[in-house]
Amino acid sequence: MNIYTYLAIAIILGLLSSKAMEKIKFPNVTGYIIIGLIAGPYCLNIINMEAIEKFSMIPDMALGFIAFSIGAEFKLSYLKLVGKSPVIIAFAEAVSAVLIVDLILILTGNDVAFSLVLGAIAAATAPAATLMVVRQYNAKGPVTNTLLPVVAIDDAVALMCFGISVAIAKSISSVGAGSIVTTLLDPIIEIGGALIFGAILGIILKFLAAWYTGRGNRLTMAIAMVFLCIGVSELLGFSALLACMAMSAVFTNLSEVSEEVFKMVDRMTPPIYLLFFFVSGAELDITILPTVGVIGALYVIFRVIGKVSGAAIGAKISKAEPIVAKYLGFTLLPQAGVAIGLAGMATTIVPEYGYKIQTIVLCGTVIYELIGPLVTKMALTKAGEIKPN
Repeated sequence: MNIYTYLAIAIILGLLSSKAMEKIKFPNVTGYIIIGLIAGPYCLNIINMEAIEKFSMIPDMALGFIAFSIGAEFKLSYLKLVGKSPVIIAFAEAVSAVLIVDLILILTGNDVAFSLVLGAIAAATAPAATLMVVRQYNAKGPVTNTLLPVVAIDDAVALMCFGISVAIAKSISSVGAGSIVTTLLDPIIEIGGALIFGAILGIILKFLAAWYTGRGNRLTMAIAMVFLCIGVSELLGFSALLACMAMSAVFTNLSEVSEEVFKMVDRMTPPIYLLFFFVSGAELDITILPTVGVIGALYVIFRVIGKVSGAAIGAKISKAEPIVAKYLGFTLLPQAGVAIGLAGMATTIVPEYGYKIQTIVLCGTVIYELIGPLVTKMALTKAGEIKPN
């Protein structure tokens, strides 16, 4: 079969899996991953490895659009409205998860570069499953009010943590290949360059959105700018994630039509995300599961410890209500889009560990997506924000 047939099969299977997930009240992303695994080269081989390799640009595209949508949450008027507490909590829980997972992996004898890259992915939280529980049970109260802005900010913090951790990991791996000065400057150039380049593109995007007034033209322009941001960032050695996020953050604060553009992009991206999760599942080599068992268990357990303790610390620092400190961390367990995308990038950042990291994160994602909504419901019920009936 040719690539178009494989694409059609992947999309159709993904859509069918979403109906199955709807029946058992699980998020669609869980279905996309599972059906990708079943149809992929390591199970039924409906989509073979050659086809998966031809899908290689999908993860980069999807992650670029995810970062672009996350940057939209950095509107200054919104951040002023929600106050400092969600921002402090989001940074505290994300950084705590990263540091705790980093520490436990290094202490158990794992390579430092491997530990830093895998640990950085621990910061990411998937808002979809959490928001589904909030809406389904009409949860209301201080925990819910704090949770909503925290999950909006969380993935942006995760992208920053990943960019910094990857830069450090690259520097460690390349020690001896250059001077100490170069080793120290590389992370600064990669992160700082991405933020500056993204901000410049955000300004350009603002003027282009004012110049083109038609919806089709604005959508086309936004897609082109995301592709340009990803492509040039890779050429210059910048973090494409941070650059796309910086571009949309600047754009949303400068342009009066930014919300319209973001809505149009959001309507266009579902097939890309579906294929992204499907490919991620298909790439899951279940034959190496026994080799990542202990490390995978450490990642799953200590990420939860980091999230819960970090949220509690952040709540106390920001003087949030005690009930927020007690229960908020348990609502931040699910992982999906950004985590899977970052795991996919790991295959090129630390190729010797890439597929191992991807397998750990994908297995963790399935676990978190299965138990996360249930734990969120239990936490909000104990907090008194979901009525027992």
